[in-house]
Amino acid sequence: MKRSHRWTWMIGLFALVLLNPLAAKAADLPTAAPEKVGMSSQRLARIKPVMARYVEQNLIAGAAWLVARKGKVVHFESVGYREAETKSPLNTDAIFRIASMTKPITTTALMMLYEEGQFQLSDPVWKWIPEFRKVEVAVDRESGDPGDKPYKLVKAKRPITIHHLLTHTAGLSNEYVGKYTQDLYRAASKRQRPDETIADFVKRYAEIPLNYQPGEAWQYSRATCVVGRLVEIMSGMTLDEFFRKRIFEPLKMTDTHFYLPQAKLGRFTAAYKPGQEKKLEPIDPAGAESSFVKEPHVYFMGSGGLVSTTADYFRFCQMLLNRGQLDGARLLGRKTVEFMSQSHTGDLPIWLTGPGTGFGLGFGVKTQAAAENILVRESWQQGPVPGSTGTFSWGGAYCTIFFIDPKEELIGIMMTQVRPYNHLNIRNDFVGLAYQAIVD
Repeated sequence: MKRSHRWTWMIGLFALVLLNPLAAKAADLPTAAPEKVGMSSQRLARIKPVMARYVEQNLIAGAAWLVARKGKVVHFESVGYREAETKSPLNTDAIFRIASMTKPITTTALMMLYEEGQFQLSDPVWKWIPEFRKVEVAVDRESGDPGDKPYKLVKAKRPITIHHLLTHTAGLSNEYVGKYTQDLYRAASKRQRPDETIADFVKRYAEIPLNYQPGEAWQYSRATCVVGRLVEIMSGMTLDEFFRKRIFEPLKMTDTHFYLPQAKLGRFTAAYKPGQEKKLEPIDPAGAESSFVKEPHVYFMGSGGLVSTTADYFRFCQMLLNRGQLDGARLLGRKTVEFMSQSHTGDLPIWLTGPGTGFGLGFGVKTQAAAENILVRESWQQGPVPGSTGTFSWGGAYCTIFFIDPKEELIGIMMTQVRPYNHLNIRNDFVGLAYQAIVD
């Protein structure tokens, strides 16, 4: 190529990037014009002003979001600040704490081992973690029962199985709901020393009385930390190593980590909580002192320890929508993904996501598409949003969310960093705005 022609080509490419921000921001992602896949550019443009209002009102510092359909990213934007104090811009390559959006990745890891014949879902957990052999359940103390506590302990009717862990029906205690064991959970969940591992927590967790008999109630918990520990035991790797070698490298998820390398701090977002006078108060910095950065790097929490980007998480979601494979890398078989993404909880109430939803292996699942039912919401956030039956999804404690709608071949991901967020409608806003852009 002649030098003059090469310069002409480079200038043309630079102009294309400037004129096409989606190409600039998602150069390594498969992209298409929205109209090519039955969506409207004009309608997708409605998302940004809504997200910007949250920033303008100091409800969030910034956000990034992505919409994809039929395997193509059609909308990928960001708004606001990576750090509210410095006004450093939040770009689409920003790195977020994804919290409970770690859970589907941990579940995928264990189901990869299931496909290798390592276990059956009906197997008791104590086969690998002996501390779960003798578990007890806290129940109401009856009149005349001796003791000074408001509960008594009874023997579990059945052992905790791997299926119970994956569906959050093991009865394990948590910090949210439960009659008696929240304080015990909080004590056990605190790291006793900086160098402890998740194995140490899991052993303490097994000693806490259950809130419910295994299999008899849906109860969100850190069961997925136990799932992650099972991955370690069965594979002979740390969860960090398994994720990196078996999931992140094959899927080219180059910005997903348990602990962020310091070289990437320039893209890390600060986390906030609502403050006084409509101000955000920092709860975890965007720098080296963040617990998601500083050493020791030995505690790999399968229920919520990862940081990631919107683009990386899209690659994970697209693998699931493709029923187990992406770009020639197959992590799971088609029937396994179908099995994971159907409800396994029957008629058990799923208090976190509300009516019309069940829970699969690692995800909430929409079981009804009626307007009065809700795709993804906290139980205290009212208001239905669109979604097809069979849509599976989950979110994170720092106000992140993803959903995968197999019927519409639609993926939506939105990430911001504020906790708590039950005073915001931002996740429901995003879901509704993504669906209203479908026009075919």
